[in-house]
Amino acid sequence: MTERLARLNARRRDPQRISAAAQRIAALCAGPALAGRNLCIMEVCGTHTMSVHRYGLKKLLPANLKLISGPGCPVCVTPAPLLAQALALARQPGLTIASFGDMLRVPLCGDSLLKAREEGADIRLVTSPLEALAIARREPLRQVVYFAVGFETTAPLTASTLQLTAEQGVDNFFILCAHRTMPQALRQLLRVSPQINGLLCPGHVATVSGAAYFDFIPAELGKPAVVAGFEPLDIMEALLMLTEQLAANECRLENAYARAVRQQAVNPAWLVMEQVFEPADALWRGLGQIAGSGLELKAAYTSYDALRHFAIAASTAADDPACRCGEVLSGQIQPRECPLFGNLCNPEHPAGACMVSSEGACGIEFRI
Repeated sequence: MTERLARLNARRRDPQRISAAAQRIAALCAGPALAGRNLCIMEVCGTHTMSVHRYGLKKLLPANLKLISGPGCPVCVTPAPLLAQALALARQPGLTIASFGDMLRVPLCGDSLLKAREEGADIRLVTSPLEALAIARREPLRQVVYFAVGFETTAPLTASTLQLTAEQGVDNFFILCAHRTMPQALRQLLRVSPQINGLLCPGHVATVSGAAYFDFIPAELGKPAVVAGFEPLDIMEALLMLTEQLAANECRLENAYARAVRQQAVNPAWLVMEQVFEPADALWRGLGQIAGSGLELKAAYTSYDALRHFAIAASTAADDPACRCGEVLSGQIQPRECPLFGNLCNPEHPAGACMVSSEGACGIEFRI
């Protein structure tokens, strides 16, 4: 299977096929339907942003077709008030916070989880909630809180971990839930950023949800959308599909990642997520409070809610007002348009989440 995947990925990096797709895109953008129009395509997923920069795909596109990044970095969209609550938890005695590495470095008014760890808080880097649960089992005298960040792709693993927690009777494991879901956020995004002509939809999410999860984009919002994979040819073919739709004045959802994504998918991961979580209003950095765009624990699992168990108050914390990360996430500006970019904000001394995360548009832009 590994060799087969390696061969498949190699084909999806074929320079000749990538160049051919780029030429067809350029011809369409210079043709009678699109010449003179400035087109703006958003790659919603942070992994798409990484691939676009890694393979230099922007250099292959015509001048009148611009790619911008969107709110597809889970660390980036996790808002300041929730980070403030994580810091409040971290400084409680006998409590361990477990989180992804990027979350530790996100700044908040001169503070961060990394700084709290340097000051003595027990904060541990993990790569999955199962690792956090293992800590709780090994150290039953400590209270362990997993800072659960991510979209529909990672929420099922959090859900299955909580089911395992319940089955095993572990009573010192909790989550701080920062899971977010895409549909309502994309509706809000296209209200605040009407200049976007089409969307590259996240292939990771669609492997769990099915491509039809994004049908609302053309149906309700009147924008063409294509579910895309993450190899360079995947992205270029998806961009070609979008360009063909725009040239033909069409608007529909297409799936350019059929090898991994079905049109309809009701799979075990999705079902587990629905068993543990239910939709909730949620705050996003850059997009504000969005109805039904987050996940909260269902009644049977609320005993694992860290904010409830430890009685952590709501927060009104805010990001540095000079940081324009929120505008980057909503596609209103490019990273280099932020006055802090590269000077007062860099990967060693970030002013905002978009410079911290490996999927953050500012950090990616800085490294190219």
